[in-house]
Amino acid sequence: MHIVLVEPEIPANTGNIARTCSVTGASLHLVEPLGFSTDDRYLKRAGLDYWHLLDLHYHKSFAALQQQYPEGRFWYFTTKGGRPYHEASFEENDFLVFGKETAGLPKELLAANPDNCLRIPMLGQVRSLNLSNSVAIAVYEALRQHNFPNMT
Repeated sequence: MHIVLVEPEIPANTGNIARTCSVTGASLHLVEPLGFSTDDRYLKRAGLDYWHLLDLHYHKSFAALQQQYPEGRFWYFTTKGGRPYHEASFEENDFLVFGKETAGLPKELLAANPDNCLRIPMLGQVRSLNLSNSVAIAVYEALRQHNFPNMT
């Protein structure tokens, strides 16, 4: 499983997501520009002592990521998604893509991939969930569909 953060802005969220990736075996892909330095103490603190377990990749752009994984299947998580995430059938090497905290994913990317846009159901009065919570919900659903491979 691959988790992709497109231009993340908040170091603590990325640190929490790195920790989630470390404990689930998911790879983490960070698409630049990042809104923080990877030396940020809040990033390191949120990831605790799991950094050595993390399969971490950096990409100059989302297009560069897609070029590196031409066979990859990408799912785009957005509040504008047409169907709920739990209706998708995830494969073990899918890419779960999340946008930056303040703006989400680019509209052009969503418009080009409407069948792969997923949403996490929530009450209408709330704009969105925290990014790290959204990633955790999505990756655990994908892993649940495969009976949590190699996890105890």
